[in-house]
Amino acid sequence: MSKVMNRRRVLRGMLGGAAVSVGVPLLDCFLNSNGTAMAGGAPLPLCFTSWFQGLGYAPGYWEPKTVGAGYEFGPQLRALTPMKDRINIFSGMKAYLDAHFAGAHGSGPQCILQGGVADNALPSLDQIVADAIGSKTRFRSLEVSCDGDQESLSRRSASAINPSEPSPLALYGRIFGPDFKDPNAADFTPDAHVMVRRSALSMVKEERDTLAGDLGASDRVRLDEYFTSLRELEKRLELELQKPEPLAACKVPAKGDQATPGLVIDDARANHRLFAGLLAHAFACGQTQVAAVKFSGSLSNLRKPGSQQTFHMYTHEESIDPKVGYQVNVEWFSNQCAESLLEFARALESIREGDQTLLDRSIVMYSTDGGYARTHSTDNIPMMTIGRASGRLKTGVHVSAPGDTAARVGLTVMQALGVPIGTWGAESNRTSKTITEVLA
Repeated sequence: MSKVMNRRRVLRGMLGGAAVSVGVPLLDCFLNSNGTAMAGGAPLPLCFTSWFQGLGYAPGYWEPKTVGAGYEFGPQLRALTPMKDRINIFSGMKAYLDAHFAGAHGSGPQCILQGGVADNALPSLDQIVADAIGSKTRFRSLEVSCDGDQESLSRRSASAINPSEPSPLALYGRIFGPDFKDPNAADFTPDAHVMVRRSALSMVKEERDTLAGDLGASDRVRLDEYFTSLRELEKRLELELQKPEPLAACKVPAKGDQATPGLVIDDARANHRLFAGLLAHAFACGQTQVAAVKFSGSLSNLRKPGSQQTFHMYTHEESIDPKVGYQVNVEWFSNQCAESLLEFARALESIREGDQTLLDRSIVMYSTDGGYARTHSTDNIPMMTIGRASGRLKTGVHVSAPGDTAARVGLTVMQALGVPIGTWGAESNRTSKTITEVLA
């Protein structure tokens, strides 16, 4: 056993604090005549954001009355009307629990983002997407939280959760700090320190077979996770040794100030605006192609300024107003969330790329934790996508699929993003049925 432990310590020591720093600004001369692809014909890279909000909307008040194109939002989603032609809305779908314990606020997100409710070891959808499209960027994915904590729904396995960054200033430093490099400089000289780290990692890889032979089955699984991460790191070091491809719309945003990360919804919204701008610029500069935004957690403790009553408390304790048919304070919080989702989409749309925008080559997938927070229902869970993925998705469509698994949306999104996957999910949520109404 001492032989194994010593070898592990050597591996960890050789890995050290290796980091990758590649900036990818770009000029119009690198694009085709209308800015829809690189000058050589390669398509602009697709981008994906998982955008999560806890506690959802009230049944009957968010769904459109008509199916197909030309729908009108229900009253609780009317804030999204300016972006309606870019939005697909999915109603009627549910999370199947099978014989498993119903997690009050956890089963819905597990089904939507991991494809099943039985096993939290399943990777989340954003990480499956990152495996397919995130290997050639400085950051494989970026995760942020707007309500002040590091809680995350992004995971590679039960033990490999990607913590969220709660500070826009810290995220700015990671993306556009001293490690951000300008590839438009006259000369490009690979960093000698990176070359050394790259060489060290190659040496570590060669130790794998010998080390694995000294381990039991469970440790071999952990070791495989370790080497998977190592291989990803090595690929990023390879990128840093090459002159990066430029991207036309890249510009470093102003640093700005942030609100105090916390549970007052005004602060969460202010920081969300900063995160939206930073992630949009990170996409435009090719720093990443995948992001996960948590606007509020499943047990949302967001509150109004000066109040101790939280969004979550209102969903269970507030009476239904007999005049309007829903909980008035809950609707107020829900509208704040919808307005923030609109702001995120607009941040992507604000970046022009030829005659299109960053949103045109993106998919933003909205999800929440249940169909009705008041009763912890996992039926009729609100779901949406925003963006066309460079024409791979039709938009402006309402799809109603009562009783179908919510995992259908994730499978459809992954196929639109080019993930080579035909079936996804576990047990009753396992599906090979894409939503053909929106696939181009």
